Amino acid sequence: MEPAPHIAIVDDHRDIRDLVGKYLAQHGYRISTAENGAALRRLLEAGAPDLVVLDVMMPGEDGLSLCRHIRGTTNLPIIFLTAMVEDTDRIIGLEIGADDYLTKPFNPRELLARIKAVLRRVNSLPPQRDKLKARALRFEHWLLHVGRRELVGADGTAVALSTAEFRLLKALIDHAGLVLSRDQLLDLTVGRAADSFDRSIDNQVSRLRKKIEVDPRNPMLIKTHWGGGYSFAAEVREA
Repeated sequence: MEPAPHIAIVDDHRDIRDLVGKYLAQHGYRISTAENGAALRRLLEAGAPDLVVLDVMMPGEDGLSLCRHIRGTTNLPIIFLTAMVEDTDRIIGLEIGADDYLTKPFNPRELLARIKAVLRRVNSLPPQRDKLKARALRFEHWLLHVGRRELVGADGTAVALSTAEFRLLKALIDHAGLVLSRDQLLDLTVGRAADSFDRSIDNQVSRLRKKIEVDPRNPMLIKTHWGGGYSFAAEVREA
């Protein structure tokens, strides 16, 4: 029998941590709480949870900064708790890697539903290739420096990648050889909560092909599977 999912709740308000933690525990989840960024970092060092519920507005290191830190090292699912009401604020959170968000005040039942939905999506994604966790990856005549988000050609010239293009390329590389649907690519790059702001995976693939393919009209690296999605056809190895 698999252990219950482990949820980390990060909020500087103790009453919110206690309320949410008690509610989720009653529904079978294992719970850890953290009052700030430092406490969350200690928790992550001890062992990554299955999902983080993260308050955006906290004194000291805020949720956006913590999200960037988490995204720099893991694909750990993140749900933001935010008092922000402007669309632009929510989009920023989604763009830097949050999977979903919930605006305060919120009903714990709705948070539970969103946690279940995010975990369902994450568990439905194809497995990531373990060998592709290196800091630099090579395919064809390209070298991708993951930490710097820099793509370098055979002549040593760096090719600029937008955040969306880097995430798409990294998602394809991480699942090289597997066909990923458009919905799965949305999950892996921006989270399904952001699909209303997305300019379509097809357009992003087209832009990325223009940068990495010898002939974008006859792509050899990013293959199209009609009715299925896309796959990364090149052999990928650690640099």
